[in-house]
Amino acid sequence: MATIIAAARGWREGAGSCRPSLSMDRYAPLRRRTIALVGLMGVGKSSVGRRLANALELPFRDTDTEVETAAGRSISDIFADLGEEAFREGERRVIARLLDQEPHVLATGGGAFMNPQTRELIKGAAISVWLKTDLDVLARRVARKDTRPLLAGKDPLEVLQAQAQARYPAYAEADLMVETGDAAHHVTVEQVIAALSVHLAAGTETAASEASPP
Repeated sequence: MATIIAAARGWREGAGSCRPSLSMDRYAPLRRRTIALVGLMGVGKSSVGRRLANALELPFRDTDTEVETAAGRSISDIFADLGEEAFREGERRVIARLLDQEPHVLATGGGAFMNPQTRELIKGAAISVWLKTDLDVLARRVARKDTRPLLAGKDPLEVLQAQAQARYPAYAEADLMVETGDAAHHVTVEQVIAALSVHLAAGTETAASEASPP
């Protein structure tokens, strides 16, 4: 994985805004492939993803929402009635379908990238970005909601610690990793755009170098 911890960039027109600026054309290369956000629950994949999509003028898709729409029931009900295995299989099919669509920003579920087939699909059709935040920060965030089936009746920090141990090796296969800390979402959007820009520029330079005659 090409690990980039990006600093915020002042590309925005106004503080706290993720609206496209007049100079947004320089981000055209970022619109050529789907951008898939991966990471643990509570890291902000959906919130950051919506703002990132707005900034890049791309559609936004959330796999949890798409799974619920396809199944006609909530994630909690799917877990309760069918189990996690059935949910993951439905999630894999939904992601495969979404990756066949036009480029967009895709917020994946926390466990989606653990599936080897899903991971290969994302690697082949998208640029993957691992959003990483301290577990203490995540625990505070997820404790505010009681809608996450994997947290039912459990200590959030203990669940996150176990997930980090199991999932971080898979997340490390993402194209990029961005450390977000406890920053506001618009700051994380800046970090992601900066990391993507550096990543794509490096890839262009490598391709040009390989194509140059000896």
